[in-house]
Amino acid sequence: MIEVGEYKVKEGLYYTKDHEWAQVLEDGTVLVGISDYAQKELGDLAYVELPEVEKAVSKGDVLCELESVKAVSEVYAPVSGEVIEVNETLEDSPEVLNEDPYENWIAKLKPDNLEEEIKGLMDAGAYAKYLEEL
Repeated sequence: MIEVGEYKVKEGLYYTKDHEWAQVLEDGTVLVGISDYAQKELGDLAYVELPEVEKAVSKGDVLCELESVKAVSEVYAPVSGEVIEVNETLEDSPEVLNEDPYENWIAKLKPDNLEEEIKGLMDAGAYAKYLEEL
């Protein structure tokens, strides 16, 4: 784990400038979640509008929305693909994203073009540097 001020950055994940993370699993699917920075900026999460299973998304598309006491925020797809699973725990317990944003994912994608699109994401070190500049 890399610490940048009050924020934690988990190693082994890929990150977007919009503060989503992507974890490539052994079977080639991708878990998507929000970073520690994102959950702290949002504040206490009250509701997660999960994407529909079988929804096709392109990299950068809105994947879902998070509602907190401060704002409604969009979560963007870090890679293109099809939503094959959602974390249904979030329907009743959205606060788990605040408690541990790296253990609690939002959606699992079957990517379309992972090898090419992953090159556009930051590794943990690059994301930590990005946070330092904010």
